[in-house]
Amino acid sequence: MGKRRFSGLEVALMVLFTLMSVAALTFIVLFVTGEPGVIKDAPMTMLMWMIMITSTIPLQQLKCEQRGCCWGPLDERNVPWCFFPTNHGYTVESVEQPNPYVPVWLFPFSQIYDAHRQRFEVPHEHISSLNSDPSSPISNTLEITQKPFGLTVHRGGNKKVLFDTTMAPLVFEDQYLQLSAKLPSHNIYGLGEHVHRHYRHDTNWRTWPIFTRDGTHNLYGHYPFFLCLEDESGKSFGVFLMNSNAMEVTLQPAPAVTYRTIGGVLDFYILFGDTPEQVVQEFLELIGRPVIPPYWSLGFQLSRWDYGSLSEVKKTVERNRAVGLPYDIQYTDIDYMEDKKDFTYDKVKFSELPQFADYLHEKGQRYILILDPAIATSKRVGNNTYDSYDRGNEKNAWVTEADGKTPLLGEVWPGETVFPDYTSQNCIDWWVDEYERFSREIKHDALWIDMNEVANFKKGSTKGCADNNLNYPPYTPKILDEVMYSKTLCMDAKQAWGNHYDVHSLYGYSMVLATEKALQRVFGGNRTLMLTRSSFPGVGKYSGHWLGDNAANWNDIKWAIPGMLEFGLFGIPYIGADICGFFDNSSEELCRRWMQVGAFYPFSRNHNAQGYKPQDPAAYGADSTLVESSKHYLRIRYTLLPYLYTLFYKAHTTGETVVRPVMNDKHLNLCSCSLQGVDRVRAYVPDAVWYDYETMLRLGNRKTYVDMFLPADKLGLHIRGGAVLPTQRPDVTTTYSRRNPMGLIVALDDNNQAAGELFWDDGDSRGIVAFLILCLFMCMCKCVGECETRSSASCHYHSLQAFFYDGLSLTLGETYLVQWELVKEEYQRFDCYPEEHADEAKCKARGCIWEPSNIERVPWCFYPKDYGYTVTGKQETNSGMRIDITRNKKHRSIGRPGSPDIDTLRVEVRYHSGDMLQFKIWDPATYRYEVPVPLTVPAVPETDENKRLYKVLIENNPFGIKVIRKSTGTKIWDSSVPGFTFSDMFIQVSTLLSSEFVYGFGETEHPTYKHNLNYHTWGMFSKDQPPGYKMNCYGVHPFYMGLETTTDAHGVLLLNSNAMDVTFQPTPALTYRTLGGILDFYMVLGPTPEMVVQEYTALIGRPVLPAYWSLGFQLCRYGYANDTEIEDLYRDMKAAGIPYDVQYADIDYMERQLDFVLDSQFKNLPALVDRMRGEGMRFIFILDPAISGNETVYYPAFERGKAADVFIKWPENISNEIVWGKVWPDFPNITVDESLDWDTQVELYRSYTAFPDFFRNTTAMWWHREIQDFYTDTMKFDGLWIDMNEPASFVHGTVGGKCLGNPLLENPPYMPPLESKHLGLNHKTLCMNSEQILSDGKKVRHYDVHNLYGWSHTKPTYDALLNVTGKRGIVVTRSTYPSSGKWAGHWLGDNNASWDQLYKSIIGMMEFSLFGIPYTGADICGFFNKAEYEMCLRWMQLGAFYPYSRNHNGKGNPRQDPVAWNAAFAEASRDVLNIRYTLLPYLYTLMFEAHTKGSTVVRPLLHEFVNDKTTWDIYRQFLWGPALLITPGVRTVNGYVPNARWYDFHTARDVGVRGQMVNMPTPIDHINLHIRGGYVIPWQKPENNTYYSRMNPLGLIVALSDSGTAQGSFFWDDGEGISKCTHTHTRTNILTVCL
Repeated sequence: MGKRRFSGLEVALMVLFTLMSVAALTFIVLFVTGEPGVIKDAPMTMLMWMIMITSTIPLQQLKCEQRGCCWGPLDERNVPWCFFPTNHGYTVESVEQPNPYVPVWLFPFSQIYDAHRQRFEVPHEHISSLNSDPSSPISNTLEITQKPFGLTVHRGGNKKVLFDTTMAPLVFEDQYLQLSAKLPSHNIYGLGEHVHRHYRHDTNWRTWPIFTRDGTHNLYGHYPFFLCLEDESGKSFGVFLMNSNAMEVTLQPAPAVTYRTIGGVLDFYILFGDTPEQVVQEFLELIGRPVIPPYWSLGFQLSRWDYGSLSEVKKTVERNRAVGLPYDIQYTDIDYMEDKKDFTYDKVKFSELPQFADYLHEKGQRYILILDPAIATSKRVGNNTYDSYDRGNEKNAWVTEADGKTPLLGEVWPGETVFPDYTSQNCIDWWVDEYERFSREIKHDALWIDMNEVANFKKGSTKGCADNNLNYPPYTPKILDEVMYSKTLCMDAKQAWGNHYDVHSLYGYSMVLATEKALQRVFGGNRTLMLTRSSFPGVGKYSGHWLGDNAANWNDIKWAIPGMLEFGLFGIPYIGADICGFFDNSSEELCRRWMQVGAFYPFSRNHNAQGYKPQDPAAYGADSTLVESSKHYLRIRYTLLPYLYTLFYKAHTTGETVVRPVMNDKHLNLCSCSLQGVDRVRAYVPDAVWYDYETMLRLGNRKTYVDMFLPADKLGLHIRGGAVLPTQRPDVTTTYSRRNPMGLIVALDDNNQAAGELFWDDGDSRGIVAFLILCLFMCMCKCVGECETRSSASCHYHSLQAFFYDGLSLTLGETYLVQWELVKEEYQRFDCYPEEHADEAKCKARGCIWEPSNIERVPWCFYPKDYGYTVTGKQETNSGMRIDITRNKKHRSIGRPGSPDIDTLRVEVRYHSGDMLQFKIWDPATYRYEVPVPLTVPAVPETDENKRLYKVLIENNPFGIKVIRKSTGTKIWDSSVPGFTFSDMFIQVSTLLSSEFVYGFGETEHPTYKHNLNYHTWGMFSKDQPPGYKMNCYGVHPFYMGLETTTDAHGVLLLNSNAMDVTFQPTPALTYRTLGGILDFYMVLGPTPEMVVQEYTALIGRPVLPAYWSLGFQLCRYGYANDTEIEDLYRDMKAAGIPYDVQYADIDYMERQLDFVLDSQFKNLPALVDRMRGEGMRFIFILDPAISGNETVYYPAFERGKAADVFIKWPENISNEIVWGKVWPDFPNITVDESLDWDTQVELYRSYTAFPDFFRNTTAMWWHREIQDFYTDTMKFDGLWIDMNEPASFVHGTVGGKCLGNPLLENPPYMPPLESKHLGLNHKTLCMNSEQILSDGKKVRHYDVHNLYGWSHTKPTYDALLNVTGKRGIVVTRSTYPSSGKWAGHWLGDNNASWDQLYKSIIGMMEFSLFGIPYTGADICGFFNKAEYEMCLRWMQLGAFYPYSRNHNGKGNPRQDPVAWNAAFAEASRDVLNIRYTLLPYLYTLMFEAHTKGSTVVRPLLHEFVNDKTTWDIYRQFLWGPALLITPGVRTVNGYVPNARWYDFHTARDVGVRGQMVNMPTPIDHINLHIRGGYVIPWQKPENNTYYSRMNPLGLIVALSDSGTAQGSFFWDDGEGISKCTHTHTRTNILTVCL
């Protein structure tokens, strides 16, 4: 084999690659630093990876080096200066795997312990009893690094590293254990208990101590658990270190976590998730799922430390009862006790306490009292024995000193105390016995335990603490006071589980376990409630928690929310803060706002401290705003208690959270005012449908921040669409409210669906007797199925989107199904009389139903439900179906004259591929016209059902086809609705849609990209009609893309070329009506919007690859008087230095507008064209299809065409004459008087014209010859512009206006809503009975193929251009049909010089991207009317980012090219076009990807960010490909920044925002451009045209993603070649860059 030689192009590409690599490195530096050659942030890279040895003040260098560590002082004080070397740590000597399998959800990542000496391990009550079900090899998730030792945990599927300890060495000493791990993101939540100001942790070297303490820093609980949200996908995992010793956790920017604990072992558990909610569920499966509280405990509660007497307590109860406050529970704090001694009560001030519970029970209320762990050693009043203490002594129930014998003495509320050792069985027995004795004396309903960290007012003991390594360990974490025994016991104290040093943080946990036994003894089968201050993972299995001794200030009201969210993570959903604050006096405003938000705490209690003013609601005055506001929101709470109770049931049975962060997903969203004097709150509305709870009005915003007005008495409360919330009519207590009827709030989602659950039992029993209602709702309130209770219920609607359903009467122990039928009945109607002037008589004459409606636009005449066809036979194979259907003759024919119904039809469904299917409906008995446009379908169908994304179902009566996406169950097509009609000249079919998000159908001017489904009808019939609202324009594209609520996308093509319309309705549904042919649908399944376009263009044909030069800026004008005007324009553009590649000549260059004939005023044009082309410019001429037939001298184009019989004629049985029209050509030898009206000019001056039938092969040959002769004999050109090919005529039908043949073809029985429809289909075009002949000789009516005229014109033009010039060039056509993009681009027609047309051009381009014609753009500055200065300049800026960028205007208007204004205009145009030319390599690459893959070039934001539903409605911004965001505007524009990293193109700075609307300043010389992080964009230094710019070096713009990477592709060739490799792409010059 000989050596392969590189072509000159390939050698050039190698050189370019080298240059681009250098440029890439340069641009990386530029984008990171903003300055050439300087990397400012290099030191920070090191900072993120340094691991702290201690969190004390940085050690001196000598001490650091003595530890064998590295010393590196920095100017960052919070960054360690002393850090480990990389080789520090342990080495693996052996690896054993006694159990190589672990549960899929749980990875007991490691237990690192001393193999030679027993060390303390947490004796967890639940984990120790957990039976795992090993199911996954541990090697799937764990890698071991042997030297130095390290462990790496990754996901089993994608191998993403989650927890990597190889970043730093393990330290394992007797009283100092340290382990660090690299994490995948900074999104870290959890670790406690502390006051965190934000839910998400700050990872900038923040250290959090964990050690239970009655303090203000490290607080009451011990939670070494965190959740990490890995990335934007939502995948999450959790990490739990089961260690109860004092510790601290440092978070650093790597991101990484470092644990330092001073005892025990390292016992880690990894929870794999995937979602945040799943992580919590798995954590709770490990530690124990939460207790379900009694129903009454969800009511509102009042408490106060130091009421002073029972009479004061009762006053509080009575005044709050008097105002009608919903209120279930009253507490007494330690002031009820005798001298604050447990198991006693003050027989003077609280003498009637034994009867207090009964007093409350009479009104349906409950009583809770407090107990502390510390037991007084002193005697009771009157020197009486304190029996509880004495019995404890007898049981040896106390924590002892280091000797293991002497009870440790401290001081708490009653004075000198001992401390029960709840880890001792003796103590547990004593505690249970004492509580049982006390409960017989003082009746109560539940128990509150406090001070169990354990708290001590002495440091360690009354004797102090010994000087040893337990009380003064070698290292003390940054705990409160930095003394181990401060406010608690000596660390060398002894308990049954071990040294207090090891079990201190388990004190509250052990007390909870003991108290649970006591509660079971006392309450037996009743559920009761426990509330604890100190906690450890697993406490939630038995107890709730409050957030401790907060203060009455505006910070604490805010910080309570992160606290509740964290305890949701920790498995204690019964959580809340002391409403209105514990310490300090609460102002009315603060307490009012706190009562509003506290009404939605799971544990809702108002509680304050000794010495401060009462703050129960009634204390502020019976008529106060606070009372009214409190009552209002507590009534809402009580209304929603069935929902809250159901959430607790779900938490108890599955581990779901109750209070839930937005990222976890939830149905009820709360927003409160937590700033003093503020009544407006900036709140985030997540990406879903939301309803204001109080008005049930749907919010207009989503996935954005909004300003909410919350006056003094209001709270922001919103229900998520898709939710069904069970309710109950509220009362002043749950005892009474539970007797009331129940109801449902139904809030519909985007798909008009909602679902929910209700758990219900007696609310009190430990043995749950319950029933569960599963509710499925869709829109309105018509009951079907098993709804026996319906008659007593009532329905209240709000905004037709959400409603209340009241009056459910339910019996305990039974199961019910409650269900509604779909949508409001009026929206289910399908119009039986779409014509104008419907009335009852006309309606009933069609066999339809007449029923007026109050809803605007709803049809009053509609089809019966079974109107249509019925299945009579069906055959199925593994590649499709064949079905025979017959018209249901129960209903009369619609009876349009001349269009008889076809009674028997055949249906064929073909499974072409996994993502494409076809269904076709036709008359099997009689030939009907079918569209002759060839499509590309796979040669072999997809017969494997498992590989198909869809399944197809057939409904029998009425007949309908259902297409269902298998992955989601979404119905994306459902035509089993009434109204299917198939007659000779009228065919109608309707389908339900998957959502309201529909895009496409054209060519028509649409005011928004997404269709409005409120009964809008759009006609489609190609016509010489400038853009206008609901005006059918030049092309026909019966294709749409639908977005499903699941964010999947699909596309549907109706291959039918007859005149038609489509009607949308809010159901959501779509109706097609066409005037002939058959129904031939093709559906592509995506599932992404971009894949829909790729699959659609694979079907109809990939877009043409335009010549590189055609991406340059272009100038044209209808109305150049002579060639001198063009020459002067060229000279001025060059002088101004404005990039410019293509000059056009409109019909002015023609003699009397005759194709292929040069006018004498343009005799020097050929020489000018040659000179311009010699300077790198290109020239494009216009050609119209109509050929003059009135010439007095030999006109080759007509004479040769006539001889070849290429012109459209009448059918032979009528006449053998040409069907004459009139277009631009003038009669010879006349002078046109342009002052006359248009119709008169047409009659007097326009010659008869013939229309070539481009379907015929002979016509293509004729057309090619005329173009060849013009190129050879007259002048050169580089591209062709074909216009007026709808086809347009200036007379209606034919000269004289009399169309021969069947008049129904010109005015059919049904006329779609077309422009001038009253004048018939032949308005401004040919007679519909004109005959055309297909390439196979088949004769067809223009009636059927009219919409294909421009399509048939395009390919012969493209073939001629390539053959004549030998170069690729470009064809631009006005009339298009699916697959026109294979050969041509398109401009958006004869627009107006107006602001609205500027913006609507974006919609037009995005639609033609869907249609597979990416080379598209509008006439910059407008075609008709005079352009205004700023509008034209803004349009130049926008037009610089049209793929087809041409400034073009009409005759009679002033010039509007860039040099026609002033120097400032020219400069701004030059600047923005220089940007375009800089980015042309990127644009050309996008065009190549469109040509080879079918990708879009102008790309709607929703194609890249489909998961962000905000983008589904955006139509004034667009993308070039995936990476360049264009946001045009005036002065300032409110643009959306999608959820990614974005850089300002002009400054290279990260914009720093994402996922929100941003006000972007837009001065007169500026357009907003942003580059997306993660992408590499090729560029080239611009010049005045592409001939010269292509000689310049290439470069790369590298925009780094969040992960510091970027990638992109680059295609390059000679820019105009038509060699085999360009067409087939068997060899391509593609560079892929990954950085």
